[in-house]
Amino acid sequence: MPITVFDAIRGNIRSFLGGAEVDLVAGDAAEQGGEHVLHEVLTIDERSYQFTARRDILPFTRNEEAFCRELLTAFSALYSGFRQEGYAAHFRTALLASIMDITVARSLRGDHRKGFWPIQQLIQLLKNLSYQRYEGKPATTGFIVHRTTAPALRTLIDERKHTLLPLQPHVDISPTFFDNPLTYRFIDGVNLFFLANIQMQVGGIIRTSPQALHSDIERLTQREIFSLVRRAGRGAFAVTVNEASEIEILVSPARLLVRRKGHWAIFDPDIFRSFLAGNMDEESIDELLWTVYALSKIRHGTVILIYDRRPRQLQTLKKGSVGGEDQISRLLIGRVMGRSVADLKRTGTLLRILSADGMTIFSRSGKLLETGFIIDTSHAREGITGGGRTTAASAASFFGKVIKVSQDGPIDLYQDGRLIYRFG
Repeated sequence: MPITVFDAIRGNIRSFLGGAEVDLVAGDAAEQGGEHVLHEVLTIDERSYQFTARRDILPFTRNEEAFCRELLTAFSALYSGFRQEGYAAHFRTALLASIMDITVARSLRGDHRKGFWPIQQLIQLLKNLSYQRYEGKPATTGFIVHRTTAPALRTLIDERKHTLLPLQPHVDISPTFFDNPLTYRFIDGVNLFFLANIQMQVGGIIRTSPQALHSDIERLTQREIFSLVRRAGRGAFAVTVNEASEIEILVSPARLLVRRKGHWAIFDPDIFRSFLAGNMDEESIDELLWTVYALSKIRHGTVILIYDRRPRQLQTLKKGSVGGEDQISRLLIGRVMGRSVADLKRTGTLLRILSADGMTIFSRSGKLLETGFIIDTSHAREGITGGGRTTAASAASFFGKVIKVSQDGPIDLYQDGRLIYRFG
């Protein structure tokens, strides 16, 4: 029975783990986890079961392992509460609808001796708000949930030159919290946030400092809020409903839990670092991965190749250029060729380059080799399904690591002609 019920949520777990194969079998054989295998044993009704997840090439991160442990704990607890004969369909429906929310709330709560309902209630309210429109525009809002003392929090806010507008007395986050439209029209989750404690009591409003100047990428990826969360106590987090009607949860160390298209996903930088390790320097990897997330968030497609062959060989793959060979194109492209990922990001050029048509190609040293590149797709595997970007990504991945962002948001990683990981 637990295995049958597990089948109801198999797809959600696969999606969360980027396409990994997952399974639950009876028994507790001593199969060990490895770099590309995640293995956990759980007990349900005094019987042992094995959970396994397997993913080619990319190892599982500690964040993914921790999330899966929380999920299995939730699965065991829920199953034990629905043992009455004849209610299997009820249980599968409840599990499918709720288990990922429960797992997210448990992972944010941290202290498992205490309840996670206040966090779950906030998530449910934000899920409802993500469908809300006001005068034709999506509702947006944001909360910073701190886990530190009031004096330490005040010092942090002063140091970052933000403004705190205190609420006295505090306001509980209740089912009627968003009845006032100002809670999602004035508090935008970009420059203005509610400040709450872990009991989900709002003690004030934070307005971020106008002196904190950020690039478009840093603004889209909330770098300043990540800085606040990192110093607001162990287990602090921020949660927003953004302009794409997605829920973003920012945790420390910097990573995101994202509810997109009705499903939870994790944007874990360690996955991208593992994928690109040895193919690009660490600084370039970090600058690139957050830029890729920004493109995904604003729904701009792109294909990026980290080329690992000799530069002269690149011309044999070229079928054309989006910009053509006219004088203006040569002038504009000539000014960015050979510049590093970090330099392009600092000058605000990187986002524009990547959101333009054609493929962008970087060397292993993080220098721009080509932009607007049209690749000869005859190198792609036969039977590839998808559009032009998918075919181009598959073909290019025989010559280095490829990151593809689709116009509807997913981020795909390609290697040796195959899709090996998907976020969103």
